[in-house]
Amino acid sequence: MGRVVLVTGVSRDLGRRSAAALAAAPGVDRVIGVDVSPPRGDMGGVAFVRADIRNPVIAKVIAKEDVDTVVHLSVIATPGTSGGRSTMKELNVIGTMQLLAACQRAPRLDRLVVKSTTTVYGASSRDPAMFTEDTEPRRLPRSGYAKDASEVEAYVRGFARRRPDVRVTMLRCANVVGPHVVSPITSYFRLPVVPTVLGFDPRLQFLHERDLMAVLGHSVTDGAHGTFNVAGAGVVSLSQALRRLGRPSVPLPAAAVGGVGSVLRSARLTEFSPEQVSLLTFGRGVDTTRMRDVLGFEPRYTTASAFADFAAHIAPGPGPGERVVAGLGRVLGAGVPDDLDGPDGPRGSGVPSNAGATRALGRGGRDA
Repeated sequence: MGRVVLVTGVSRDLGRRSAAALAAAPGVDRVIGVDVSPPRGDMGGVAFVRADIRNPVIAKVIAKEDVDTVVHLSVIATPGTSGGRSTMKELNVIGTMQLLAACQRAPRLDRLVVKSTTTVYGASSRDPAMFTEDTEPRRLPRSGYAKDASEVEAYVRGFARRRPDVRVTMLRCANVVGPHVVSPITSYFRLPVVPTVLGFDPRLQFLHERDLMAVLGHSVTDGAHGTFNVAGAGVVSLSQALRRLGRPSVPLPAAAVGGVGSVLRSARLTEFSPEQVSLLTFGRGVDTTRMRDVLGFEPRYTTASAFADFAAHIAPGPGPGERVVAGLGRVLGAGVPDDLDGPDGPRGSGVPSNAGATRALGRGGRDA
């Protein structure tokens, strides 16, 4: 008889599609998706149960459905989609605590898979070239999604000590991209004019959405357990990514980035959190040797090909977005240095130079 899998966080598109992929995986008998609101779209063979993991009732769902595997996808990165930062923390941390308490009391449970994030490593000027799973962050996260993810991981490690009979797999995933992904990083790359941090060209790693679904299925059916960095091979620099998108960039002093983030949030175009600003300043790289050698998983997409597939499905070049340009102009005035990318903008992009961008921003974006 196959596995009975409970998946949290199925109201969001990526959770819904991951649950549907698990339902079609060999060795899986049934999949139960839980969330506070029903998913939008087809879930295939997934049975949906409306339940809040912050409520002890989740224990009754696990017991009633004879669940032996839990896949936790409910750690969210954006307060805007959850009703604010306090609600986001409650969903992430309190929800995980209640879920793990329910798992603690489930005698049939023998596998727990948790989607975490490489954001737990942070991003700073003192970071190593590549983080391994045993590397401690140089600066512990003090707020936001990164802090929530770190606390979630701590609770999961505590659960693993209390239930050594349960195989616990923690997947520290790089930023997930793909045609269907809506997240802070994909919203950032969809901006018609992309703000960057002056003087920095960070290294980035990506994981394709299809590889995320594949690694979740692999973790459910495979015997390996532990903590694993999960990312496509290789890195791309931010400047390379923007050239491939054909997006114009506006290099900003680090002190101005926070103001730009406020404009973008107020325009409801993207979440520009402190951890994302740090990533776009210093970048981050993770070593995936353990993913290949111990977990036995190899992503189909490299970092470069994952980003290329994402880029192929969005409109090239600057599109509608006068609110962004006008907002940047109000924040910056005329404070962007001229000709940082040369007289013709980024090589091969056909994008006007930053001098032109500066003048447009200074006029409130009327000519953009």
